[in-house]
Amino acid sequence: MNQVSARKNINAIIQAIRVEEKRLREQYSFLVHQNAIGMLIMLVCLVGMVGLGSLYYFSMIPAWAAVLLIAMVASISHELEHDLIHNLYFRKSPITQNFMMLMVWLMRPNTINPWYRRKIHLHHHIVSGTEQDLEERLVGNGIKNPFLRLLVIVDGLLGLLINRKRFSKEIKDFSFAKVFNAGFPITTLYFIVLYSTLTYHLVSLFMPLASYLPAWGLDIVSVFEFFMVVLILPNVIRSTSLNFVTSCMHYYGGVENLKQQTHVITSRLFTPFHLFCFNFGKTHTIHHFVPNQPFYLRQAISRKVNEVMRKHGVRFNDFASIKNANLYSEQA
Repeated sequence: MNQVSARKNINAIIQAIRVEEKRLREQYSFLVHQNAIGMLIMLVCLVGMVGLGSLYYFSMIPAWAAVLLIAMVASISHELEHDLIHNLYFRKSPITQNFMMLMVWLMRPNTINPWYRRKIHLHHHIVSGTEQDLEERLVGNGIKNPFLRLLVIVDGLLGLLINRKRFSKEIKDFSFAKVFNAGFPITTLYFIVLYSTLTYHLVSLFMPLASYLPAWGLDIVSVFEFFMVVLILPNVIRSTSLNFVTSCMHYYGGVENLKQQTHVITSRLFTPFHLFCFNFGKTHTIHHFVPNQPFYLRQAISRKVNEVMRKHGVRFNDFASIKNANLYSEQA
């Protein structure tokens, strides 16, 4: 497809998104209160996570239910952070906006801080589909080896350590120290709890560590195990689901225009992952065409807009690209 034709299709998609958003805003007048909606969503997520953690603490729900339900709530907080990165809430009140960014980071402690992520995410929109797209490469996009790809998707820290030399060669101005330090102190504490607890239980399979630890050591283990259930494991599930979906739907290589940056994932095979990343694969392509739109509006218009995108040549469920390290191919 030539670039003139691509531009016409892109403009038609953007127009359709804007029309649907305008229709919703005219139909529901409360949508004008965008700041208040964002703050309300953050508070609901925070109360939901604390409430579910409390129910687990008082043995009112089992651990597995707490983990899964908290993971779902945390996925909403990720969408909220995404909106904050694009300055969609409290643009004129930096103190309030920064408070919200801190809160969503606490709810999702296995991510780099949102202020640094803002930098690499906005850059992602400029260089999406190329080797300069650090954000997507950090979560496995463009990796052909399935075992390495799985490792990067599940554990971002190990992925960063493994790929640091490659990124240094291929990505302009990449700094391992900047990315690593962008997790301090919250993400650092997350990995301390995660690796310490895993190590404790792994070693305990071969020797009774509990009998060697002092009382204060067992208290620390108990606290760490509680946080594993109410914060760490939910975010392992959330981030793994999100990383898997986003690394599948973004192209890497062969991209020449906006329409070729992503494909839409609607396959039922991805339903379990969509539960923990708030329907990301079905809606994120809309965001590439119109970035300054709150996530809840994107969800509301996705059914109609997805049909428009299909009509104008955006691909759906292009799983062949995943087998070829996310390469966009005209022959697909």
